[in-house]
Amino acid sequence: MSAVTVSPKFQVVIPQAVREAMGLTPGAKLQVFQFGDRIELIPVRSAKALRGTLPGLDTDVPRDDDRV
Repeated sequence: MSAVTVSPKFQVVIPQAVREAMGLTPGAKLQVFQFGDRIELIPVRSAKALRGTLPGLDTDVPRDDDRV
């Protein structure tokens, strides 16, 4: 685990190992969430980039006979 310092402009630098592991590039968008005393940064991914991330997910949904 790495510690980062908040700059006077309230900026932080994401450690290189984390950037590489997450595939972050300059200009990447992150969503920021606060949970109690914790801050989470979640990369914003396009729907296309998420394709295939849930292999084995059962997409068969029971439907009424009068529905397509």
